[in-house]
Amino acid sequence: MRMPLARQVVEAVAVEEGVCVRPVALRRVDLDTGETTIIPAPCGATLASKCPPCAERARRLRMAQCKSGWHLDDEPLPPPDPPDDEAKQLGRLRADLEAIRTEAEKTGDTAGVADADEMIGQVDEHLADLGVRGKAAPDDRERPRRTRSTRRRQDAPDLPRLPVVKRTIGRTYNAPDGTTWRPSMFLTLTCDTYGRVFPDGTPVDPDTYDYRRAARDAIHFPKLVDRFWQNLRRAVGWEVQYFAALEPQRRLAPHLHAAFRGTVPRVVLRQVAAATYHQVWWPPTDRPIYPAAGPDLPVWDEQTGGYLDPATGAELVSWDQALDAIGPDDEPAHVVRFGPQIRADGVTSNSDTAGKLIGYLTKYLTKSLDGCHAIATDRQRAHVDRLAATLRHEPCSPSCANWLLHGIAPKNARPGLVPGRCKGKAHRRETLGFGGRRVLVSRKWSGKTLGDHKADRVDFVREQLQALGKHADPNSPAARATDETRAAPRVAWELVRPGDPDAPRREHLILHAVAERQRWRTQLADPTATGPPLDSPADRDKSSDPLPAPTEEGP
Repeated sequence: MRMPLARQVVEAVAVEEGVCVRPVALRRVDLDTGETTIIPAPCGATLASKCPPCAERARRLRMAQCKSGWHLDDEPLPPPDPPDDEAKQLGRLRADLEAIRTEAEKTGDTAGVADADEMIGQVDEHLADLGVRGKAAPDDRERPRRTRSTRRRQDAPDLPRLPVVKRTIGRTYNAPDGTTWRPSMFLTLTCDTYGRVFPDGTPVDPDTYDYRRAARDAIHFPKLVDRFWQNLRRAVGWEVQYFAALEPQRRLAPHLHAAFRGTVPRVVLRQVAAATYHQVWWPPTDRPIYPAAGPDLPVWDEQTGGYLDPATGAELVSWDQALDAIGPDDEPAHVVRFGPQIRADGVTSNSDTAGKLIGYLTKYLTKSLDGCHAIATDRQRAHVDRLAATLRHEPCSPSCANWLLHGIAPKNARPGLVPGRCKGKAHRRETLGFGGRRVLVSRKWSGKTLGDHKADRVDFVREQLQALGKHADPNSPAARATDETRAAPRVAWELVRPGDPDAPRREHLILHAVAERQRWRTQLADPTATGPPLDSPADRDKSSDPLPAPTEEGP
């Protein structure tokens, strides 16, 4: 029984070779000859528990994205181009259609409203074809907007406020010797305490540890982070750009590390963090009306299209009605704040600290949140279990099934909702209540999308191979193709579904990718070999790893 399985051997070799261990089968069809080929494509997983090579590749890509935007000297994005005459003409037509629709809506002409909506959709599609982003007007016309008072809380300090200018580059400093340098900063933020803990992160007294507040802070932590960057930009007067990653502390509280461009005084950072909060205007959930399990839960009624009380048969309060019951003098259901633990360090682009901080920032991206810190004792395991049990029955969104426990029908209620079985990401044990993205990047960080950075890394490796004299194989289809064919290849790709008669076993795909990787490595080691086909669209976009992964010093 201690002898390894053959599949484990194959996967171990794939990990050492940097090949995906969960490849996806793609069928490549040559539209000219009709020839079909099954090619393994990487699964693209970001967690090492699913696929270590793909997760490591994704982490290095995030490192490159972080490095490219941290110490920029110029604005990453130019202002948008002015619209051309054709776009302006469509805008005038869009205005006329809006007036026609409004008039038809006033007279009760439903057919006219439908015709106007159809024409408006066509105009929006033409604008999108011209490269216009967004829509001239939102589609949800009849949705009422619920507003709350914007008056700041009395227990929160005031924030400094300046007019925000269109600038993302930080301040430039001049040294006595005439050199100029523009540093940036590395920031760490975390939530407040929920009770005393031991050095291993477990609570001293689990009975008094506030697991409910910890769960709610984790669920609403993304909103708090967004509010912090908004307040910081208003306080400093320019558009601060950031690259941030989330990880849990040993006590399992959300912990944010952020690299942002430019410098801000530490006093201002502490003031903004202390004055930042997020109020959750939800119905109160401190005292559930129904038990978490059993036959006494609300039941779905097909005739009314809603949930009914099992004892009285009365229909539950809808989500909108529950929000309307919150008065202007009521307190929010929850308020999320940062804790006093704030750390900010200045970093320059040419220092060794910058590379170390980028590695530290992306250290845990390949792990799930519950696996960032090793659980070695029963106390640590019980701490995770208690937090997971609290998160299981805590509402995560307006459409969460846990609202049934409090006598409220969730938003867009449907049959089959069971409290404690919501499929929201925040309820999963591996997320520890955090339902947002692990990596948070501002729009003007580097001026490129993650796909653009991936293409830059591929181009970098291709340039290095060409510098070594590794050109395309003359017998490859890419080398024989003309420039016109390369620009528009007549190739179609389709996913090989399970049950397809041509679907190969996963082990065969892994072995094929390992063999191809070994062939490429042999070609790179042989100075007389031509190397992999550098211009093949199939190898560039669809193979498991068409080229050797660049080092951390690459782009």
